[in-house]
This record gives sequence, C-alpha cells and structure tokens, in this order.
Amino acid sequence: MEPAVSLAVCALLFLLWVRVKGLEFVLIHQRWVFVCLFLLPLSLIFDIYYYVRAWVVFKLSSAPRLHGQRVRDIQKQVQEWKEQGSKTFMCTGRPGWLTVSLRVGKYKKTHKNIMINLMDILEVDTKKQIVRVEPLVTMGQVTALLTSIGWTLPVLPELDDLTVGGLIMGTGIESSSHKYGLFQHICTAYELVLADGSFVRCTPSENSDLFYAVPWSCGTLGFLVAAEIRIIPAKKYVRLRFEPVRGLEAICDKFTRESQRLENHFVEGLLYSLDEAVIMTGVMTDQAEPSKLNSIGNYYKPWFFKHVENYLKTNREGLEYIPLRHYYHRHTRSIFWELQDIIPFGNNPVFRYLFGWMVPPKISLLKLTQGETLRKLYEQHHVVQDMLVPMKCLSQAVHTFHNDIHVYPIWLCPFILPSQPGLVHPKGDEAELYVDIGAYGEPRVKHFEARSCMRQLEKFVRSVHGFQMLYADCYMSREEFWEMFDGSLYHRLRERLGCQDAFPEVYDKICKAARH
Repeated sequence: MEPAVSLAVCALLFLLWVRVKGLEFVLIHQRWVFVCLFLLPLSLIFDIYYYVRAWVVFKLSSAPRLHGQRVRDIQKQVQEWKEQGSKTFMCTGRPGWLTVSLRVGKYKKTHKNIMINLMDILEVDTKKQIVRVEPLVTMGQVTALLTSIGWTLPVLPELDDLTVGGLIMGTGIESSSHKYGLFQHICTAYELVLADGSFVRCTPSENSDLFYAVPWSCGTLGFLVAAEIRIIPAKKYVRLRFEPVRGLEAICDKFTRESQRLENHFVEGLLYSLDEAVIMTGVMTDQAEPSKLNSIGNYYKPWFFKHVENYLKTNREGLEYIPLRHYYHRHTRSIFWELQDIIPFGNNPVFRYLFGWMVPPKISLLKLTQGETLRKLYEQHHVVQDMLVPMKCLSQAVHTFHNDIHVYPIWLCPFILPSQPGLVHPKGDEAELYVDIGAYGEPRVKHFEARSCMRQLEKFVRSVHGFQMLYADCYMSREEFWEMFDGSLYHRLRERLGCQDAFPEVYDKICKAARH
C-alpha cells in the first residue's frame, strides 16, 4: 500500500501546485511535469489499445467483411450533405488534434464533418506483392504486421502514428526513397468517394488523371477509403555504416555519391553544424555479427541522434547491425530530436531505464494539451519544416537554412522524384534526385521572426524548383503557392469532379494567409 499512498500524495501535491501557479503556467514553463505524469501513461494506454485492436481485427478477418459497409456509410453521409443543400465544404470528421501535423485545422468547426472510421489492414497478397489498407492505418500497424510475416514497405516513413491517408494526401519519405521515391510512388491504386457520393478506383492505367492528382491534394478531390501499396521481402537486420564527414563541400559530395548508389538500401545524413555531419548507409541482411548487434529500439537505449553524434565526437567510423523494425523507427522514441525540448533529461540513463518504456508521448496528445498560448509560442519560437530541393542545390540550401533559421541537427534524406503528372514533379522531363532537408527545433538565429524568416526560406525553395511539405506552417500567398506546385491537373480535375463546392482548395486548407 505504501507506494500507492506515496503516489497519491505526489498527485495531490501536484494538483495543489497547479492550482496555485495556474495550469497555463505549468504547461508552458514546466511542461515536462505534465508530460511525464499524465501524457506518457495515457500514450501507453492508447498504444496498447490500438495494438490489441489491430491484432484482433486482423486475426478475425473482420475488416474485409465490414469495409464495404463502412464505405457505403461514407457515401450515405455525402448524399445527405447533397440533400441538405451542400451549404458548406466537407472534410473528414477526424479531430484536428489527432493528426501528426502541428497545424490546428480550424476548418473542422465550420465544414461538414464526414465520419470515416477506416483504420484496418484489409489484405496482404504476397503473390501480387501488395498490401491493401484503409486510410487510418498507421506505420506502426504496418511494420508490426508486415515484418512479422517477412515483408515490408519499400518506403516506410519514420513515426509510428503517421497514417497511410496522411502520407498519400500529404507526403511521406524515408531513407530508402533514393531508390523508390516518395510514399506516393509505391502506391499502385487508390479508392475514393467523390463529391457526388460515387465510388471510384484509380490506378496508373485506370482513371490515371485522378491517380496522379491525389497525392499532396490534402483531401480536396475526394475521400480516400483504401489504398494498395507495394511490398517487398524483408530481412532481419540493417547493416548500417556510420561515417563522420567534415567540411560542407565534402559532406555534400559524400551524401550525393551515396544517394546515387542503388546498392545502398538506405541513405541518411544528420548535420550537426554547418560543416559537421554523419552520413549513414544501410543494407538489409539476414546475417549479423553478434558483437556488432545494436537493438536501438529498446527503451533503455540512448536516443538515436545522440548515439550517432558520438561517432562525430570521437571522429570514428562505425558498423552496426540493427533489427529492421528498430531501424525503421530509430527516431520515433525521441520524435527525431523534438523530445529534448519537452523532456530535457529524457536521454539521461536513469530516466531511460525507469520511464523510457513509456516514451514517446503521442504527438496528438501534446497538441491537445498545449493550449493557445503555448501554440503561439511554438509558432513564433519553434521550427518544424521539411523542404524538398534538388540534390544539386544541397550546399546552397544548407547555407540558406543556416543563415535564415540556424536549427541543428538537420535531417538529410535523399529521394528520386519521377517525371509524372501531378502537383509535384521535376522541372525537366527526366527523373531527378532531390533531398529532404528537415529542420526541427528552436531557431538560434538572432531576432528570429517566424513569418519573415519562413517566407525568405520559402522564396529560396521556389527559386530552385523545390517543394515545401504541407504538414507544416506555410506563409506563401496563393500566387506563390501555385508557383511552387503545378496545379494544372489538380484544378482541371476539381472542375470536372465538381469539387469547387464540395471541398476547399488545398491552399485554403494549408496556408496561413488563407486562414487568417
């Protein structure tokens, strides 16, 4: 009974402290207390529930049987919206705080919410090498199932809570993207409910215009109800080589060369300063040297970006064998390096061994509890951005990031961008190698002002025919937005499918200038 009494006393003292100081003060200045005492246990309960549910549904095969009825229910909701006069735009009824994007979607309160309860893996066909899934299936679900039966996605984006629908309607990338492209490029079919309530299936050869227009459209062409995605055989481990590199020219040269080598299954760079980086290259394998096996996903292990930094600090190369699923979610526990700003002592060995099994807190719960004051502080003093630029512009881009926002570490992830129709494609007619530059953290540039600094960065990205990921805050005008993205096919389809009165334009859902 004594531990329970002690815990109750601590909880009571905490509540008294909150009452004296005020909840907003605690959430802003001592947020780690709230996160550790409440959000970590609650996040664990969420994870257990969804894991058990996914396992039961798949074992009972109830999802395929119920899928058709769920789609018909969505069609019925759209028909009812039409019968009621189509007075407002439609959007998914999923609460905004559940999304991984840090942006708060205020349109949820003014648009017609269409409830979409589609969160199951429908089928794994190893002969056709296809997995068919509903849009709310997460990457955590996918890796747990596929790796257990010896398969994986060619591109499996990092964070557990990322959904298939979000990765298609937005975008997704991983360190294998130099071989396979973005998440949309491993998809072979989409199934949607359109503005008139009809159901349509699209592939590169069937309704191909819609197939190529859906990615990056953010739910403004229809409601995604299922997707078919390529799968490939998985192996047990990733043989990962760590190589510290100094000097920006040497970093860019090394990173470009490794990204062009298709024998590398994975390529990733972590830039710790303007001229210091660790370049990592990996190959899937079934064999491992026991002395070099490193299960980095274990809760008590150091955060991955800190582990990588040790190779830079000690100026040594390294070779490790990492279990495949651990590799895929190597940045999940520390939410890349964002968790260090929330729990400053989170990588301390004592904390990892005692509480690391509950980490990370759900991003959705962090959003739900941040409050308006904290949200505005984050917006003004915190950067979460991914900019996609041609690889040939990497050195120039890194200098621009350094001068405009000065956030480190910076994530470097290469990808091949095919020349296909849609919102995003290379400037020429040939596929081109691009790089995702991810900046997450508190800017250290003097006199940082979010709007002006980000507009300056966006201007640079447009100038090199790059693209901004749409999950983040976007400050562009409508004209600038459509200068960055090719809207020709998108707008043609919106007119043809009657989307103008059914869904907002993607710019109006994404950009701050349209929401203020």
